[in-house]
Amino acid sequence: MNTIQQAIELAEKNETEKALALLRDHQKNADDDSLFQIAELYLQWGFLVESRTILEQLIEKYPEETSLKLTLSDIFIESEEDELAITILNEIPEEDEGYVQALIQLADLYQAQGLFEVSEQKLMEAKQIDPQESVIDFALGELFFSIGEYMKAINYYEHVYAKTKEVANVSIEDRLGEAYAAAGDYEKALTFYKEEEDPDPEKLFKYGITAHQADRDDIAIKAWEHALEIDQDYYAAYTQLANVYKEQGMLEEAYKIAQQGLERNSYQKELYFLAGEIAHQLGREAESEEHVREAIALEPDYKEAVLFLIELLKAREASDEIVDLIQSIKNTGAEDPLYDWELAKANVEIESFDDALNSYQEAYTNLQHDSDFLKEYGYFLTEEGRVQEAIPVLKAYLEQQPIDEDVQEHVERLEQDLL
Repeated sequence: MNTIQQAIELAEKNETEKALALLRDHQKNADDDSLFQIAELYLQWGFLVESRTILEQLIEKYPEETSLKLTLSDIFIESEEDELAITILNEIPEEDEGYVQALIQLADLYQAQGLFEVSEQKLMEAKQIDPQESVIDFALGELFFSIGEYMKAINYYEHVYAKTKEVANVSIEDRLGEAYAAAGDYEKALTFYKEEEDPDPEKLFKYGITAHQADRDDIAIKAWEHALEIDQDYYAAYTQLANVYKEQGMLEEAYKIAQQGLERNSYQKELYFLAGEIAHQLGREAESEEHVREAIALEPDYKEAVLFLIELLKAREASDEIVDLIQSIKNTGAEDPLYDWELAKANVEIESFDDALNSYQEAYTNLQHDSDFLKEYGYFLTEEGRVQEAIPVLKAYLEQQPIDEDVQEHVERLEQDLL
């Protein structure tokens, strides 16, 4: 057994230090072919500096050897030295047998830099040289998918699919399913997902999403249930499954799965909020409020949850709690004119009119084009005796709602009283 093979076997036994010591000792007297093998092993094991040192020495001796340049470019890419990789790849001449591989790597680098047209040019050039190479079609599919040109991506993925079902450990069926779904053809996308044949929870999750988008909730439910059978910690499936149960009117099932998800992960604000919504629909108001408060505790400026909780508090006439809630949220730095409006209304209910005025004034800056707000604010100002301020607010309302005769008459009376 030669030294390199011995090192490989040591590494396979997790005796990495011994393997490295053996290689380092061997490379002192190794021939050039062995040095290249050692460099490849270093690269494979993640020792980029050691691999790079050997390759650069070999390139000095063999400047025309493409395999050395391609391997060195891999190291530059791993080290995020893209410009060095591009430089060395551009040194490979068109007549070289490694030119197509260089074009593919260049395309990938340019795509990563957002130079999509240059990336496409490189891949098209490679395809002209080797039109039957599936890797090139796959790369074109990946490029077009990444920039949202899904039908073009599908065209190239289909070319690959006709020859092979997998490239670089990537399922072409999965890619076609994702591409057709992204293009809006959900029924076609479903044909590329075979739930019963693939126990992978991520694929099952995507399968369920596509089925739901195709209005096949029966398939979606089955897929997400299966995903959770395989992996109880696949948290995204709990939210999706609870949502689709809710949409189907299966509220008890929806609530149960939401609670199961929260038992597995208590940091899912969306799932807390969803559980709160479902509990509300089931008439379990105390549980609903508890869940929504948990969602807000995780993210104080969770606007949808905040406004939902405010409605729950209004239903039990807890205006003082609304004031406390909004003030605590605003203390975290959260700002929203709807918070100010709700705070104003709550302060009116508890007869804290000065605070209500301040909140109405803060909300006015951003809500002066909301007719409902203007009407409410105008009447509040009237009741507070601030008639001169109320008139322009109500007139602004009438510009948006000119057929409201009651407000029109009210403004006329206010103006008459000022005479």
